[in-house]
Amino acid sequence: MYEIKRPQVSAYDASASCNRRPETVKTSSYILPILSRYHIGGSESRISRWMNSMTSCSPSSSSWAFDVRSLRSSRERHAVCDCTFCAEESSADVAKLSLKLHSIGIRLRLQIEQKLQVMDADYKASKEAFVSGMTGSSVLHVNLISAYPTKQASIALHSTIRTRFPSPSRLLAFPAEWLTLVAPLLLSITLFANHPTLLILLLAVPTALLLFLIPRRESGTPLPSNSPQASPSVPSRVLRTKGGTDTLSIAPLPALSTYRAHMMLMTVLGILAVDFPVFPRALAKCETYGVSIMDLGVGSFVFSQGVVSAIPLLKDPQYLTSSPIPKIQRTLKKCIPVLLLGLVRVLLVKGTEYPEHVTEYGVHWNFFLTLGFIPVLQVLLHPFIRHVPISLIGLLLALGQQIVLSAGLRSFVFDAPRVGLISANKEGIVSLPGYLAIHLLGLSTGTFLLPPSPSYFRRRQRERPLKRRDSSVCSDLHTGKPVSTTVRRENDKTAIELFSYAFIWWTLFFACRYFRIDDGVSRRLVNLQYILWVSAFNTSFILGYLTLDLAFFPSPLSKSVYSPTSKLKVPAETASAISLLAPLPAVQAPPLLEAVNRNGLPVFLLANMATGVVNLSMETMYASDAVAMGALTLYAVAVCGVAWWTRDRRLWKL
Repeated sequence: MYEIKRPQVSAYDASASCNRRPETVKTSSYILPILSRYHIGGSESRISRWMNSMTSCSPSSSSWAFDVRSLRSSRERHAVCDCTFCAEESSADVAKLSLKLHSIGIRLRLQIEQKLQVMDADYKASKEAFVSGMTGSSVLHVNLISAYPTKQASIALHSTIRTRFPSPSRLLAFPAEWLTLVAPLLLSITLFANHPTLLILLLAVPTALLLFLIPRRESGTPLPSNSPQASPSVPSRVLRTKGGTDTLSIAPLPALSTYRAHMMLMTVLGILAVDFPVFPRALAKCETYGVSIMDLGVGSFVFSQGVVSAIPLLKDPQYLTSSPIPKIQRTLKKCIPVLLLGLVRVLLVKGTEYPEHVTEYGVHWNFFLTLGFIPVLQVLLHPFIRHVPISLIGLLLALGQQIVLSAGLRSFVFDAPRVGLISANKEGIVSLPGYLAIHLLGLSTGTFLLPPSPSYFRRRQRERPLKRRDSSVCSDLHTGKPVSTTVRRENDKTAIELFSYAFIWWTLFFACRYFRIDDGVSRRLVNLQYILWVSAFNTSFILGYLTLDLAFFPSPLSKSVYSPTSKLKVPAETASAISLLAPLPAVQAPPLLEAVNRNGLPVFLLANMATGVVNLSMETMYASDAVAMGALTLYAVAVCGVAWWTRDRRLWKL
């Protein structure tokens, strides 16, 4: 407790006052009422640190001590405010004392506000230094935390519990799903970040025990991201119209839904956890070169955006050849909300003096602007996509990005002063072609992951638009009504294709490291190594979920069918007709991951706002591990709770 010296009173006053305390005025009885009276904000910890910094002030200074004269009264003397200081009841003398207190309070308020402003500036600088200058971790460490072992182990545990125990009540459904699906992700980037294998064992051991000790309650259960509408038992369909145009109806893929939901959850948890010391600094965004989970998150977001951007290319074979102006207008209409969010974020960050990492994207640029511009740039490449494989275009763009960086653009990013609008946002502008390359590699993945057959898009690219009725497809040319034809999924072939691409990207990545192409992985530059690393990681990530789906939760329509006599593949129509006669698993999957995936952008925006509120309400970089885990747990429960509450409706459809 801080004490303020009070001037000595006369012997007469001392003898006349009863039950007088020592000649001090405690902070709680004087300073805090003045702070309250003059509306001085700030938490107790901030005020305490300010008072610690003022210990150099003399007790007799006018800022801390004032002369409260002993005043005489014709009636009696008594202590005012519990003997804090003496005064007479004379109204004139009380008015003088009040005026002097008012003057002292104003000076004290100004000093405190000035000191708190200095403290805020110091904390902002310390916070920016807290998340800056990182060099990252190793590729193996990041993969163990964020890739197959941890997330797939949590999925396996969740599915094992669900197939062996009755479904929890409606009241307990959300807590049960949060504990098995979200809590392991939070632990993997905080308390178990330096020991990921221990967390994997803690998840794998109970899963193995349940698998071997308790029999299955039901069969054919798909991944937790699955729902009756997103089941692999729901086949894709091709619609044929009178004009002879085929339109593909794409059934949602459980592995893809789970992948996107887990990626979103890791991003949501990471953007707040990085502000606490419990989050290892090696996993924060690297300053120049290095690998970390935060660097991987932004690239994975762009890759995932590319995967789902393949849907219009697959649905309408004429989409690539259509006029570019309407396509650009439609794309801009979808991207304008994201671009506006980027502008709003700039205004909020600059207006609230929120700590920011300038070398991440620049002074004004942010990730929302990158996400908003990339789809528009992709549309401009449609004339090339018609004739060149998408993966080759993405790879050539990545090579071009690396050549330009090595030719001198890298020095511009690292060393050039921020003197103009372009140089002020050099990281965001220079990294845009690299992120476009990642988007194109994700788009290429989506063209063989989403359709029923991995060769569907390539085959349609080679074919001319059909001018006449195909005898293999039933259609009514007189009415022109679309007639659907069932097309079975070939997830086994899709898994082989994913494995092939993952092998290629990993091989090219390690070849770049071996031949020292650039100084390493750089998220700030989005160089060739970063592009290959993000593509290899995400392709392997999706492959892991698809393999888990095929191995543990098979579906009659998820594999190719071969004749037992000739060993040849059965035609699609025959296989579909046979499979439709087989009983399909009737399951109702847990909706948490599907809810996160359904409202991904609103959940991400909510997480960003909640992150800002937490950072403005507490000094996160000084929080203990217990306080940090408590705040992160409440934050994760709140964000996932909103997704759970809105799981039956789409909040924002772009």
